[in-house]
Amino acid sequence: MEQVLNSVNKFFEFIVPISDFMWNFPTNFKWYADIPILGNFAFSILLLVGTGIYFSFKTRFVQVRKFKTGLKTIIKKKTGDIGVSPFAAFLLSSAMRIGPGNIIGVTYAVSVGGPGAIFWMWVSAFFGMSIAFSEAVLAQLFKEKKNKEFVGGLPFYGRKIFGNKYWVGVLLSTIFIIYALFNLPGQTFNLYTSLGAVAEHLTGQTYDRQSILYYAIGIIIIISVALTVFGGIRGVTRVTDKLVPVMAIVYVSIVIVIVCINFKLIPYFFISVFKGAFTPEAIFGGGFGMCLAQGVKRGLMSNEAGQGTITMAAAISENDHPCEQGFIQAIGVFLDTMIICTMTGFLIVMASVWNGDAGVVWEVIKESKITVYNASVAHLVPGVGLDNIVNAILSLCYAMFAFTTLIGLVLFAEISANCITRDDKFIMIIRGLGAVLFVPFGVLSVLAGLELGNVWYISDMVNIMVVYSNVPILIVGRKIILKTLKHYEDTGGKKFVSKDIGIETEYWK
Repeated sequence: MEQVLNSVNKFFEFIVPISDFMWNFPTNFKWYADIPILGNFAFSILLLVGTGIYFSFKTRFVQVRKFKTGLKTIIKKKTGDIGVSPFAAFLLSSAMRIGPGNIIGVTYAVSVGGPGAIFWMWVSAFFGMSIAFSEAVLAQLFKEKKNKEFVGGLPFYGRKIFGNKYWVGVLLSTIFIIYALFNLPGQTFNLYTSLGAVAEHLTGQTYDRQSILYYAIGIIIIISVALTVFGGIRGVTRVTDKLVPVMAIVYVSIVIVIVCINFKLIPYFFISVFKGAFTPEAIFGGGFGMCLAQGVKRGLMSNEAGQGTITMAAAISENDHPCEQGFIQAIGVFLDTMIICTMTGFLIVMASVWNGDAGVVWEVIKESKITVYNASVAHLVPGVGLDNIVNAILSLCYAMFAFTTLIGLVLFAEISANCITRDDKFIMIIRGLGAVLFVPFGVLSVLAGLELGNVWYISDMVNIMVVYSNVPILIVGRKIILKTLKHYEDTGGKKFVSKDIGIETEYWK
């Protein structure tokens, strides 16, 4: 089996330079890289941030003005029997946003760009909230009914905005399905290894990946994912309704306790973040540009604003007005970055493992971001043995982050597939590919002791493919988004009819 997986990993080696080129363009050209500050930014980052700034100003900072409205809308009850509640849709989107990136991504950003990266993460999230609003509005506008459920998202609104051409929907659906399925092995790896870490922290033993424990965990993962995703949209939302609040509250609560215990370091955190945002220390080797780039990139890749990957959750909700789910999705970005990511930032910055204060040799652990994270927690938690218990709980939260992201990916691939055909057999094939092929593939990679780095490069490549597919659609559809927002503000959010803004949609008649 190890030989087979090694062959798969080797087969995908050709993806590595392609993925790097797409993410880094045009920084991989010397003439551009030599430009001060700007030369550190890839086109993808500039595109996302620029779009966020544009929509923030054009909507008159809807993310601020309608934040309170969004909070009120989240708890609004369903009035019909189609779709899910706004709250359920919010939890589903949060299940996708709040993932391993909230821990590993933030740890990576601070490790490479310094504490100042957190400041730029906040900035990118602030502008990203307006993008999340915009794409959610389009998802709601062009959603479609399927029995007692709604389907919609990037492929659906992309098809409508580009002349309702069937091939556009098929192309976007295919890109998204590839994105979702090829992200599954990496998320399975995160889930699998974090559950193994829970056992190791609790028992104080190290388990081989060929141990009975790891085989048992692998079987449980495959069965639990399959049972959940084959339950369809409502089956997945029932799970996310329960897991998301628990994992978010537990994680934030534990970190707050750790921060309070180390309250004397709180001023150090803020000084490091704000000072580092503009004068990062040379130890991080990147200067201002690297700090800025890491904060922006990791922030946007964590909250996924602009990727279009959360639009399926926005589409399945029952609302009185398309803007309502837009307000909610903007709050989702706030929760992900301003709260969850910031909590991780507190741990990493306050522990200062990179300068030797934690008694850890930085050169030994710097390549493993989860090791950096665990070392930071251990340094901040007082008492021998207590750090293992806390790390076990946080590892369990990390596992739940990965699990909800995992089932969300399969569900969103299924919803996206509806833009190609509503045939139940085809939908079952998509579910089967995710639950019975790609998830087990991730399990086998762990059992074989492999990291499958090249498969993760595929994830990076399909991530950027989705960004380049979604953001241009938002720009082309900007007038529709702004007209919809104006309608909400002019009518006070009364029942919406698409003809009022000069278009005709399938649902909002």
